[in-house]
Amino acid sequence: MGLGLSLCVPLSVGARIVTFPLPDTGRILEAVAEHRVTHATVPLPMFAELADDPRAERLDASRLELLATAGAHVPAAVELRAGERLRCLARQGYGMTEATTMISGPTGLGRPGEPGTVGWLAAGTEARLVDPEDGRDLPPGQPGELWVRGPQVMAGYHDDPDATAATITADGWLRTGDLVTIRDDGQLVVQDRLKELIKVDGAQVPPAELELVLREHPSVRDAAVVGRPDAEAGEVPVAHVVLAGPATPEELAAFVAPRVAAHKRLRGVRLVDDLPRMPSGKLLRRTLRDQERALPGPPAAGRPAAGVTPEGSPPPAAPTRRG
Repeated sequence: MGLGLSLCVPLSVGARIVTFPLPDTGRILEAVAEHRVTHATVPLPMFAELADDPRAERLDASRLELLATAGAHVPAAVELRAGERLRCLARQGYGMTEATTMISGPTGLGRPGEPGTVGWLAAGTEARLVDPEDGRDLPPGQPGELWVRGPQVMAGYHDDPDATAATITADGWLRTGDLVTIRDDGQLVVQDRLKELIKVDGAQVPPAELELVLREHPSVRDAAVVGRPDAEAGEVPVAHVVLAGPATPEELAAFVAPRVAAHKRLRGVRLVDDLPRMPSGKLLRRTLRDQERALPGPPAAGRPAAGVTPEGSPPPAAPTRRG
C-alpha cells in the first residue's frame, strides 16, 4: 500500500510526497497543515488516533480531501468521527499483496463510499462471491468468499507453482480468502478472513463482528477476538481488550451479550495493555491464538485466567516465524 498508492502513484503525476520513517500522530497533523496535504494514507491504529486527537481541530487541514487506511475493518463511527475532526472524507479501502495492493476503494461512481464499506471495485476488476463449502456462486447480499480478476492480479508466487494453483484458478480468479458481502449498489463489506472464523458448535463466528460491538463501548480503545479450543463447543470466542476508560470484564461481556446471537457471546474477556500488531497496524491474531492455547484455561466472562490480571497483559507467547 505504501509503495504502490503512496509512492508510485503520486510520483507518476508529479505530486509532492511527505513521508515519515515512523508513525507519529502529532507530526503528521503538523505536516498536513504545513504542506497543505490533500490526500493522506495512514496505518490503521493512527486512523483512530487522528479521529480522537484534539489537535486536529486546531490545525489547518482545509486542503485535506481524503484520509485513507486499510488492513482491517474500521468501524463506521470511527470513519465519521475522523471525517468530522479533520473536515474531510475519511474512509477505508481494501486490497492485498497478491492484487498489487488495490481491489476496491472509497470513491467511485462520482460519490464517496458509505462508512463501514470498502467502496467499489477498482477499474477493470471483476468479482465473484463463492460458497467456500461447495464452490457455488452466490448472489449479492449473501456472504461468500470474494474471488477477483483483473489486471492487478499477480502472475503467481515466485518458484511456487503449488501455492499459485491453490490461490489463482486456471482462468485467472484470485481467491482472496476473505468473507465478503456485496451490496445492491456494488459496494463491498468485508466481514472477516475465512481462516479466522471461530467455529462454535459448528456455527461460524466472525471475530470482526464482535470486535466492532466491543469498540462501541465508550471505554474500549482497541479489541481483538480469537477462538480458544473448548472440549464441548470446539472453540469459544475470547476477547483481548485495551481500555480507554474504566470498565470491568464482566461489564464488557454483558455489553456484548444482547447485541449478538447466543452462540457468539464472549466466553472470556482479558484486559491487556496493548495488542500485538505489525508496524502497518495489522493485527497479529495468530500471536493471540498462541497465547490462548498457552494459558491454563479459558476465563469465565469477566474473570481473568491464572497469570492474567485486569491491569496486565497475558504472558508473551514464544516467538513465531512468519512465512
